[in-house]
Amino acid sequence: MSQSDNLTRKDFLKISGLGMMGVVLGSSFTNTLDFSDKPYFNLKPIGRSLELDGYFIWCSSPIWGEDGKVHLFYSRWKKEKGMGGWLNGSEICRAEANSPFDEFQHKEIILAPRGGEFWDATTCHNPLIKKVDDQYYLFFMGNSNGKTNTKRIGLATSKSLTGEWTRPEKPLLLPGEKGAWDDHCTTNPAFVKGNDGKYWLFYKSWNTNEYETQKGAIRGNRKYGLAKADSPMGPYQKVSENPVIDFSSLPNNAQLEDAFIWMQNAKFHMIARDMGFYNHEYGLHLTTKDGVKWTKPEIAYLNMQHYIKEPTPPKHLKRFGRLERPMILMSKDGKRPQFLFGATQGGKFETSTAFVFEILKG
Repeated sequence: MSQSDNLTRKDFLKISGLGMMGVVLGSSFTNTLDFSDKPYFNLKPIGRSLELDGYFIWCSSPIWGEDGKVHLFYSRWKKEKGMGGWLNGSEICRAEANSPFDEFQHKEIILAPRGGEFWDATTCHNPLIKKVDDQYYLFFMGNSNGKTNTKRIGLATSKSLTGEWTRPEKPLLLPGEKGAWDDHCTTNPAFVKGNDGKYWLFYKSWNTNEYETQKGAIRGNRKYGLAKADSPMGPYQKVSENPVIDFSSLPNNAQLEDAFIWMQNAKFHMIARDMGFYNHEYGLHLTTKDGVKWTKPEIAYLNMQHYIKEPTPPKHLKRFGRLERPMILMSKDGKRPQFLFGATQGGKFETSTAFVFEILKG
């Protein structure tokens, strides 16, 4: 299903026309519009909640512990690797804080690259922590060659947030066959229990040929697929040969990534990072009732400069000013989004850090 299927003809012509205007002006088409008063979430910044000397921090997945604390599963890699080090040297760790308003303290490494011939030999990234019944499930991405074409989603399990963790010998979800829209990789896992009794695993991927032959700063077109299983452990079966979220018919190679999904008021909600639908700094919010047909995206949150003021960043932080890898910490009763966690460049060590917002409305 193409995302344009959920747009009216008027919507599509409006977006297309604005896209052409953006091309003429040499800027993103959304620069011609003012969305500053329309984000879905009303956010109050709490601040940079986890900073580590000598490390980039990314992918902050929070969960309430039975001890009343917030446990944060996050990825990190050494500063000397630069921003691209997530692809060939990331490890997944756990931190704790008494509440989302407090600074998090690093506690332990959960998953590190194993080397050798393992499927997660060179990186462990994209942690997503979930609890189903009495078991904790840590979804993540690993790769075996330090490149994008071996990224695969895996699943580690434990009875406790503090371990021991059972590590998977094989990936949980493989790419499609050569030529498929998802033949390049599986990554960015988003997981939720569906309303059909099954467990839903959303994943990001793209087509290898497009990735290798297209020109431009962002090659290929990131889309989202859906696979389902009777158990969180799988096996997962893809619901279709086609993606369930696809912006490729829109201008400017629009796409999205970093999806997080939750259920609220009988609908499934997605928050994700925009990659050209409006711009490359905002977050997107979409909803669905069946996991397949999604609403037209609205703005979930704005660029970081709208919420905080910080010194001019050093030149090596080229992605400064946007919140990526958005993750929601629900209220303890699970009924409403209470805090927004994300990753953003900057901080006192001039790398990247976890950042937390309180959700005042959403």
